[in-house]
Amino acid sequence: MENTSIIALSKQAAIKRELGVIANNIANMNTTGFKTERLMFVEHLVRSRGGNKIGGERQSYVRDIATVRDFSDGALQQTGNSLDLAIKEDGYFVIGTPSGERYTRSGNFQLDQDGQLVTRTGNPVLSKEREPFFFSPEDRDIAIAMDGTISTENGTLGKLNIVKFANPHELKVVSGGLYSSTRVPQTDDTPVVLQGMLENSNVQPIVEMTRMIEASRAFESIKNFIEKEDARIKQMMDAYSQRA
Repeated sequence: MENTSIIALSKQAAIKRELGVIANNIANMNTTGFKTERLMFVEHLVRSRGGNKIGGERQSYVRDIATVRDFSDGALQQTGNSLDLAIKEDGYFVIGTPSGERYTRSGNFQLDQDGQLVTRTGNPVLSKEREPFFFSPEDRDIAIAMDGTISTENGTLGKLNIVKFANPHELKVVSGGLYSSTRVPQTDDTPVVLQGMLENSNVQPIVEMTRMIEASRAFESIKNFIEKEDARIKQMMDAYSQRA
């Protein structure tokens, strides 16, 4: 395969991975707290072997180097559920898991059979003291203040642990809408927690569909180019064999 086909194939492989990212965005357009992802591309220059030029010619390939997330806020949706929570602007809820503390923007919480405040996957929501919240059967009027303080008609249970990261792009996505980090987060002493509301995904469906159409067309165009290039090389080889 000639260099032109190899270069075209590098672009086609990158577009294929981009289509996967776009498809994942569309699939999560209704996922609470989901953040849109993008692929970051760079031009990868490689010096070719041989050639008449000193040092050889340079070939330009396409390479995707990272997946970048858009951490802008999603639209807020009022649900009326006292255990649905949203954080305005920056901040993450701290969740306890068997693998350690994890972080999320998805605040659709619930009570398990023991009266513990948990995520949809059953992991406990942690307080500033890194302890879970437990409600008794008599706790019926659950109130959560904007600073994260949780109380009922029977008194105060504690304060939600809301944290921030200096560089949220270092967060790693894990299962269940959670993030992990090797960095120590900063405690947010002035959070804005909204009870009875959820943060929707910040995916823009029309934008993502447009991106998918454009990427699909580019993929098909490169596919046609590679097929034509293969046909050209085959014709050259046939012509050469006939002369021989």
